[in-house]
Amino acid sequence: MLTAVIVYLSVLVLIGTRRSRQVKTGDDFLVAGRTLPARVLVFTLLATWIGSGSLFAGAGLGYREGFPALWQSAGAWAGIALVYFLAPRVRRIAQYTVPDILELRYGPAARILGTVTTVLAYGTIAAYQFRGGGRLLSLITGLDPDTGALVTAAACILFTALAGMLSIAYLDVGNGLLMTLAVMLGVGFLIGEGGGLAASFAALRPEQVSVFGALGPQAAFALFLPTMFLLLGEANMYQKFFSARDERAARLAVVGWIGGTIVVETLIEATGIFGSLAVTGLSVEHSEEIVLRVATDVMPPMLGVLLVCGAAAIIVSTANSFLLTPSTNLIRDVYQRFINPAATDRQVVLYTRLVVVAVGALGYIAGSFFPTILAMALWAYTMYGAGITPALLGALIWKRATRAGGVASILVGMVTTLGWEIAGLARAAPDGTAAYPFGWQTAYPALALSIATLIVVSLATPPPTQSEVDLQAPAAPR
Repeated sequence: MLTAVIVYLSVLVLIGTRRSRQVKTGDDFLVAGRTLPARVLVFTLLATWIGSGSLFAGAGLGYREGFPALWQSAGAWAGIALVYFLAPRVRRIAQYTVPDILELRYGPAARILGTVTTVLAYGTIAAYQFRGGGRLLSLITGLDPDTGALVTAAACILFTALAGMLSIAYLDVGNGLLMTLAVMLGVGFLIGEGGGLAASFAALRPEQVSVFGALGPQAAFALFLPTMFLLLGEANMYQKFFSARDERAARLAVVGWIGGTIVVETLIEATGIFGSLAVTGLSVEHSEEIVLRVATDVMPPMLGVLLVCGAAAIIVSTANSFLLTPSTNLIRDVYQRFINPAATDRQVVLYTRLVVVAVGALGYIAGSFFPTILAMALWAYTMYGAGITPALLGALIWKRATRAGGVASILVGMVTTLGWEIAGLARAAPDGTAAYPFGWQTAYPALALSIATLIVVSLATPPPTQSEVDLQAPAAPR
């Protein structure tokens, strides 16, 4: 299994090296020269979204809670369905980043706040991809998980820095196919070993096949809402829509993406659910490794190798995108916008590569501050979903949203997420489980206050100009 993973990572670096020679301009590196067809967009969107949050947090939740764990995935499905109506307009705007859109509507302060929020959230998401890679290498080699995370981080950083979006998008076609095939075979094997579908369902506890199960409605929607709001404002998604060949390609890609996401996420969580029948007694932390334990301890070697390689594809493809996006934000939305507007294509590409290394290093360090991958995922989802998404959707679909309302919404969402999480961790249980004020998970106050602030402040301030509503004001120099 180790050999297969090493070969896979080596192929990534070789492809990145080859593709790096095709990068001639900033557009090539940041948005693949705006040339991606729908068939490529489908797989790069799928491979970006399906990451360690699904492979470890989702499958681990499935192991513990059963099918109610799908509430977290369902947030993404709902978000993608809504994105279908936004994709053509986003491509028509033809910018580079989400903060580009925020500044068109709300001014420079929104760009800066949007960049800070994205770097915090996406750096954390990249960090738990590294952590997931560390667990994978630990299980198949006995390597210390922290050392494994460092190896994963180095491989992902090197690949992303070499070729940017141009290489990531096309490599994700292979990653998407590999992960889909691997989890399909994994679930099929577990069901077969369990005596068939009916027998496998019958062996589950009643709460594992109910609507909310032991989670209850409040916890279920605390999983659903951050995921949906992250998806609706997901910067990787918008950057890839900006990379689309045209509006039609962007819309067609969303149709394939929602189908692929429903299938792959359900299969990953089903691996955790049916894996709970084959591998029993795992702790909360170790339950997040259930997909890998199924591959190494339950499945035949050939199938196990394929599932491990599929897991590696899931981790690496997501890490690449979540390294590139915040790095693009820092260069495009800070350096090129405010420090050196006349930056050349060569400078943009070089400095973005350097920032990829810096963001990756900070992400690796940040991975040690959370007890589980699920905790990291929910914090990052809420930070971005509450800090960015309400203001972004207001910019795209609400004509009455104003500069003051958008900026205030971003700030309130970001500060509430930080404050509520700090308060919860300060009163955490011995096992690290946060004890939030009033028993409400962070998603509820952060989203509610961000949305309310956008509406109230916008209605209390003068309406925006027509150019702001149409998103036609000049953005950063290209």
